[in-house]
Amino acid sequence: MSDNKSFVLRGIQDTAFEPRPIPEVSRDDVLVEVKKTGICGSDVHYLVEGRIADFVVEKPMVLGHESSGVIVKAGPDVKNLKVGQRVAMEPGQTCRICIACKAGSYELCPNIIFAATPPYDGTLGRYYRLPADLAYPLPDSLSLEDGAMMEPLSVAVHALVNIGKVRANHTVAVFGAGPVGLLTLAVAKAFGAKRIIAIDIIQSRLEFAKKYAATDIYLPSKKAQDETNIAYSRRNAAEMKQKLGLADRGDEGVDIVVDASGAEVSIQTSIYLAKEGGTFIQVGMGKAEVTVPITHLLAKQLTVKGSFRYGAGDYPLAINLVSQGKIDLKPLVTHRFAFDDAIAAFEITRSGKSSDGKGVIKAIISGPDVSVNDL
Repeated sequence: MSDNKSFVLRGIQDTAFEPRPIPEVSRDDVLVEVKKTGICGSDVHYLVEGRIADFVVEKPMVLGHESSGVIVKAGPDVKNLKVGQRVAMEPGQTCRICIACKAGSYELCPNIIFAATPPYDGTLGRYYRLPADLAYPLPDSLSLEDGAMMEPLSVAVHALVNIGKVRANHTVAVFGAGPVGLLTLAVAKAFGAKRIIAIDIIQSRLEFAKKYAATDIYLPSKKAQDETNIAYSRRNAAEMKQKLGLADRGDEGVDIVVDASGAEVSIQTSIYLAKEGGTFIQVGMGKAEVTVPITHLLAKQLTVKGSFRYGAGDYPLAINLVSQGKIDLKPLVTHRFAFDDAIAAFEITRSGKSSDGKGVIKAIISGPDVSVNDL
């Protein structure tokens, strides 16, 4: 194809299909014809709000960053990839010379060019250029949809393995049973966690989590009318411990708590829930500022870490976990859309369910002129 049809965000809730120039590849780049793209909550946030924190959409921007495709062109210095190869696409190009990059934490590169993060275009077009080392070959056993799902899976891998250092004897609790939360549960299971607890406020999500990867599920009680968030969170954690038989210390405590929701009460409850000497990891994005029970945090000597995107080794590990059959991504893809129906895909992701009432976990948009049945 000679055109680069793209799905462009022009302003808040203002999108259009526009032709964009086909990118030129440098000596160590590849040009990928994008076949499958998953919709992330951040994409929806830019559509609805026009910004996430300090990242503001100030000019038209192509959306999308969870993608896979087929290489159609490779620069002359590319030796490990070839035209026609199917790849998962890691969507963040870093400078490779800053302190973070040299230390192996390239996700913290201050000069990162990340797809669909202003001012940089995303992957919801026919073609996308990226450095060859960020295009990961897909084994024959994996589909292109699997390839697109490697992006959120790498977020979960980074949080639990790279940041959390999960072990086979750990008890892991995850707040939020959306895509990243579910994948975090799956990573915990793949690494042999002895107990894997899913917490969410929607019963149907918990039921799915139990079938998918969780050993235990928990639906929090409602907050009382005059109850403060802190008081509610303390009560919520106490009720959870009592109902699930969790302790404040020792083998029956929660070793790692991951918040994949971004909700203030989830963050607070996580700190109350984690056992003495345990680890709390924040991966979900919510309000920019929240209140935390700081004295409780320090008295329990918790390790508190943020987890941002993914870094060295996360994509290869994600691909290996799926190719070895330790994680199954297929149940998470609940809705599929043709490229020309992209706005409908965004609308159901925003609402959380389609018109038939089916809940949305992950919606996948096929590339231009790619059939939704071509997985």
